[in-house]
Amino acid sequence: MSDTTIRSSSDVVLIGAGIMSATLGLILKELQPELTIDIYERLDNAAAESSDAWNNAGTGHSAFCELNYTPEAEDGSISPKKAISIAESFELSRQFWSYLVQQEKISSPEHFIKRIPHISFVWGDENVAYLKKRFEALQANPLFAEMIYSTDFSELEKWMPLVMEGRDKNVPVAATSMAIGTDVNFGVLTRDMFSNLAQMEGVNLHFHCEVRDLKQRGDKSWRIKITDLATNQKRKAYTKFVFIGAGGGSLPLLEKADIPEGKGFGGFPVSGQWLKCTNSAVIEQHESKVYGKASVGSPPMSVPHIDSRMINGKKQLLFGPFAGFSTRFLKNGNYSDLPKSIQLDNIIPMVIAGVKNIPLTKYLIEQVRQSPEDRIEALREYVPEAKSEDWVIERAGQRVQVIKKDEKEGGKLEFGTEVITSEDGTLSVLLGASPGASTAVSIMLDVIGRCYKKELNTAEWQAKFKMMIPSYGQELNDNPEMLEKIRKETTTVLKLN
Repeated sequence: MSDTTIRSSSDVVLIGAGIMSATLGLILKELQPELTIDIYERLDNAAAESSDAWNNAGTGHSAFCELNYTPEAEDGSISPKKAISIAESFELSRQFWSYLVQQEKISSPEHFIKRIPHISFVWGDENVAYLKKRFEALQANPLFAEMIYSTDFSELEKWMPLVMEGRDKNVPVAATSMAIGTDVNFGVLTRDMFSNLAQMEGVNLHFHCEVRDLKQRGDKSWRIKITDLATNQKRKAYTKFVFIGAGGGSLPLLEKADIPEGKGFGGFPVSGQWLKCTNSAVIEQHESKVYGKASVGSPPMSVPHIDSRMINGKKQLLFGPFAGFSTRFLKNGNYSDLPKSIQLDNIIPMVIAGVKNIPLTKYLIEQVRQSPEDRIEALREYVPEAKSEDWVIERAGQRVQVIKKDEKEGGKLEFGTEVITSEDGTLSVLLGASPGASTAVSIMLDVIGRCYKKELNTAEWQAKFKMMIPSYGQELNDNPEMLEKIRKETTTVLKLN
């Protein structure tokens, strides 16, 4: 019988058609237009998993309002370091998106980004004291200089009338606001980016194609086995460089790649649900993103927020997300994903991380057991006048938190993103979740720095980086004048005035 396997070769293979692969593909084609790229996605559309609007927090994570990026230390101090890093990263994304708009590589920015205030809101004496300290720690930095703080009830009624309506005026409240916050529809942005990529010479986008295996060959290139899910046709792809940005699907592929750097990594899946408002009159009352404090033991993706969003051209109002547990690694995955991921090299870190995160397990069990009435009661902490008939459950995305070996503790559960790269720079894998999409440009610059070290230092690549990202190589928080100039430029190009 003849072998009917389709064979192809390219300079780059991107696995997963989400925001990460789209960003890396476009940056690489800008740096080296002659590169050939093959992109493989198991679903029938780009951005159908973590990058989709219903599956993604969509805040434009700039650390303006997410309190989990500024935890209070045991001594009562608050470090702005992580928030500054995330805010810096989001500014890089804004610059790159602006470049793509100017180069007409993505269409009208108003389709994927809009300006909306980012508000942090707390109540109770202890939380009010915390928010004041957080404000003072952040506002002293140029990236957060425009942040304002208030404990005045009537002032907060102007900021977020829906949140303040019916609230007990005897309970101390406080909020901070950043008027320059944004709402980003990463699904629209990602599909727009792939639409442009697919038109470029040397780029092929393959949907319904699932990567089943990958193996490094003697010459350091990679052989990738793929199945076309629509036709069951087998494919083999050969490439010099592989990037795996498949969301929850990245861990199983990292294990199949069998690189030493990938040993000991595991994953802890967390599912989610939103409460979605169906009453247009209520939806129109809210025009901000209001974030509160997460419950003790809850994962960062579960930071409660009442969120005004634009999804598919329609204004939406969401509350949540409510966390849950599923053994799936993807929203469209299989229940066997978690059991299949457990191997000899990661079982000890996974068990140790599980034992050390019993509060998280307890929290997830409580979330799963919540009744519809329980969810509405949680909503009423943020929208006191909420009526159950105005809200329905909407399934959110699936996240896989990273578990990795730790020399001191044996195993550790991480809530950020993790880039794993082979020593020879021929394979790079992205694991983890938040802040994810909003910092895609920063993460992909890191990938390029690890995997294209020789090219990175050439005058041609350095000049191109500066064209795409004017602040490349500099810290905007240390350069207020450059920050002001770049924010003005990106605000104009992205039509955020």
